[in-house]
Amino acid sequence: MSLPAWSQPVAAITDEERQSRLSRLRERMQAHGIAATLLGPTESLRYFTGLVWHLSERLLGALVTDDKLIYIVPGFERSRVETLPHLPGEIAVWEEEESPAALVSRLAGPTGKLALDDALPLAFYHAFTEQMGAARVVDGGPLIRALRAIKSPAEIALIHHAMGITLDIHRKVRDTLAPGTAASEVVRFIDQQHRAAGADGGSTFCIVSFGEATALPHGADGEQILQAGDVILVDTGCRLDGYHSDLTRTYMLDEGNGEFERAWAVEREGQQAVFDAAKLGAPCESLDTAARNNFARHGLGPDYRLPGLPHRAGHGLGLEIHEAPYIVRGNGTPLASGMCFSNEPMIVFPGTFGVRLEDHIYMAEDGPHWFTTPAANPCAV
Repeated sequence: MSLPAWSQPVAAITDEERQSRLSRLRERMQAHGIAATLLGPTESLRYFTGLVWHLSERLLGALVTDDKLIYIVPGFERSRVETLPHLPGEIAVWEEEESPAALVSRLAGPTGKLALDDALPLAFYHAFTEQMGAARVVDGGPLIRALRAIKSPAEIALIHHAMGITLDIHRKVRDTLAPGTAASEVVRFIDQQHRAAGADGGSTFCIVSFGEATALPHGADGEQILQAGDVILVDTGCRLDGYHSDLTRTYMLDEGNGEFERAWAVEREGQQAVFDAAKLGAPCESLDTAARNNFARHGLGPDYRLPGLPHRAGHGLGLEIHEAPYIVRGNGTPLASGMCFSNEPMIVFPGTFGVRLEDHIYMAEDGPHWFTTPAANPCAV
């Protein structure tokens, strides 16, 4: 299947890259004694095959064996699947009264382990253990996630371009805000701008908070109206060929609020501490520690106490907006070239305001690089 028309200045992921991903998956399967891996209707199915499908109670996915790629498809959906972009492979159908788990079990063979996509619902796991026995059904997450965590140059280019689109929209938002503006108006404007830039489906999410609501990391319910002197927090992103952008800016329209400007400077300092700690081979948790230690020197925290940083300092990003590697205490995963993750050690002052500056980092052979230039001052993006 050919991919849909593409008009962005960066390339979409090619079938050749997906074939390479499958080859690496098969190498890992062989090394771990896995006979077959079942990809569900998840972002991992898109990652390896290009097929995009919705999750439902009917199993649709792809079975990867040493030498075959077999799509597992409800019979009445076959014609639709054939019209969608996906790598070439066999199609095995199951009818409404049949068990897709039994079909997969037959195709996987009478012996050997089946690795299940870790994003499949638990109900599917139970169906497979009934067919094959629990000893033969294993977690495919370690196989799949380790591959997806290391981004190729093509993936990094897509994320980089998506981030640039969203940063430009942040700047447009800053230039249009004035007292009396409704948060819902800003959300609509951001979605329209993402669509105009060619992002898949417009904004994937959008948080617009004013005043005290900025102290709530994921925003407040209900309408908000910007008042003079309010702190403003905008967190939004889009997708290009499935790959996410995700950027947060916090600022005020006018200078002169010393309390906010001091907090903003501490937040930016903490963000820089995360970047400076991002060394190849460093454990992910050490970046979270760097932010907390920096904030503690300013009397914030410690740990998750407020005022301070109430959540992890960052998360991986790719086809999912939150994926490995997580920049969080307890994660000893060493940073490696190709990893991409957010840098967002938010500071919350309960009932007053919050400051989150979120940019993303990608690791290269020479160390960390910003996808976007961090904000320059408390009145800019």
